[in-house]
Amino acid sequence: MSSILRPTPAQRTRRLVVLAAAVFAVVVPLVQNLAGLGLTQAEFAAEGNQTLRVAGYAFSIWGLIYLGLLAYAVRQVLPQTGESVLINRMGWPSAVAFFGLGLWIIVAALNLKAASVVIIFATLIALLAPLLAVSGEVRRLARFDRDRLLLVWPLAALAGWLTVAAPLNLITTLTAFDALPAALSPTAWAVLAIVATTGVALAVTAALRTLAYPLPTAWGLLGAFVAEQAEKPAVAFTALAGAVILLVGGVLLVFRLKPGVERAV
Repeated sequence: MSSILRPTPAQRTRRLVVLAAAVFAVVVPLVQNLAGLGLTQAEFAAEGNQTLRVAGYAFSIWGLIYLGLLAYAVRQVLPQTGESVLINRMGWPSAVAFFGLGLWIIVAALNLKAASVVIIFATLIALLAPLLAVSGEVRRLARFDRDRLLLVWPLAALAGWLTVAAPLNLITTLTAFDALPAALSPTAWAVLAIVATTGVALAVTAALRTLAYPLPTAWGLLGAFVAEQAEKPAVAFTALAGAVILLVGGVLLVFRLKPGVERAV
């Protein structure tokens, strides 16, 4: 259960920073798209997507992710929300990640490809590392605990999507710069990236035991399957296999392993 401890002044300040960061993450892409400032995300991704693509519809998941981030940020700033372990431990990391999301939109609009890779991986690590550090707390939460629904689900879903978006960003950037190592063919690099993404996502799912994380990653891999099945069937069906593995593995890990076993660890 979540703690009923009231936040201290310093903790209230941290909560306000988290809320400001979430608003920044949501407002920046809205302003950029409405004002037509710089490259759109589609235009930015188009240069260098010859090695690995994801169907455009897959990026619609950002609507749900942004809603989740706002729900998390608003809930944690409410006076009646207690200072639980997860709210405390994930506060600053989530703020860093949210600012990273907005900053990525800015550098993408400016077509700063190398900077975009650094930012997206830094954002992923800033969120995923602390989530894994508190994985024991996450696993002990009841199914409908508020921290699970309004903290773990939004943050894990963001981390899950970034797990597939970060390597995609890296591969498209290397392709645009004609910098993919010649040791493997572009198709082989794409397959390797998908296999690595699937492996990392499955390991993180085993640690967190929440479907919030693998679902967005599987969604991205399905987008790769749709985009590549006509021209690169090897890449497409590797992505499809990865998505199926994450969906089946996620369900088995979340629902077949008893919470009581976790409490005994």
